Amino acid sequence: MTTNKITVAVPKADGNTNPIIHKATVSAPTNIACIKYWGKADSHYNTPINDSLSLTLDQSDLRAVTSASASLAFDKDRLWLNGSEEVGAASSRRFRACVDGVRALATEKIDPDTKEVIVSKDDWKKMHVYIASYNTFPTAAGLASSAAGYAALVAALVELFGAKESYPGEFTAIARQGSGSACRSLYGGFVAWRAGGEKSDWSDSIAEQVADEAHWGEVRAVICVVSDAKKETSSTAGMSTSVATSELLAFRAKEVVSKRMKIIEEAIKAKDFEAFGKVTMMDSNQFHATCLDTYPPIFYMNDVSRSIVQLVHRYNDWAGEIRAAYTFDAGPNAVLYTLDKH
Repeated sequence: MTTNKITVAVPKADGNTNPIIHKATVSAPTNIACIKYWGKADSHYNTPINDSLSLTLDQSDLRAVTSASASLAFDKDRLWLNGSEEVGAASSRRFRACVDGVRALATEKIDPDTKEVIVSKDDWKKMHVYIASYNTFPTAAGLASSAAGYAALVAALVELFGAKESYPGEFTAIARQGSGSACRSLYGGFVAWRAGGEKSDWSDSIAEQVADEAHWGEVRAVICVVSDAKKETSSTAGMSTSVATSELLAFRAKEVVSKRMKIIEEAIKAKDFEAFGKVTMMDSNQFHATCLDTYPPIFYMNDVSRSIVQLVHRYNDWAGEIRAAYTFDAGPNAVLYTLDKH
């Protein structure tokens, strides 16, 4: 992710330059899951019923850009998304978990020249924040916009407050309280989200990098935007219904995912696209099967989505090997993984 710190002085009517607005601007990537996360184990901590694994996409086309500002001049927390203020959003549980979680890890801001303390830890606690964020791709269309958005939010707050982790992966634990898959967008390359659950506060539900972005540079992702419309069933609502009604989902979490995680992690480390592509497609298919098994059923894919599935299988049959692999998150849009040589 990229960062750019800006500090702006806002003059008062009497010409003084206090209070200061402290600002940090950060961009964060989206990620597309190969082994899917679907279903919450604990809704309060926003933890999953199974492990998952994703590939973080390059920020050249798909990213969220977030500016976080803090000042004693602000009288309340406020949030703007894609140019429009989200009234009441700053008091939402997910937003508060991220802001309060990172602020609790804030450090003193030191003047690099004079070494004087500009902002103390107690000063940060007294300041309200303004957050402005925008996506460079469709929101709520199955391209993990919330993952990029909350990852950018946490990263911007970390930069703003100079926050330091008290244990490895703590920032990812905070990000997943905003949006589960956001924890995976804090790292590049291939990233696993470990479900956790051994600790009562779920602090072990964190993201870990399986391989960095330089490990398998030949992998390419082709985004097929079938529709940029907002999906009818949100991921949060869909997960809740699936956990309550789908026996297939429960079987998947208990019996299937751990085996697939082992297969795909080994495939990534060995750069075995045949194994990687097959398990990615199988897991996408099973995820959408659990949506159909949900009562009432949830339909994220459409006819064009299904045509893409058929096309990929025909192409691979023609090639005599797996050269392309599809995956669909909670939406109709496809992500096709392939190698640069193809």
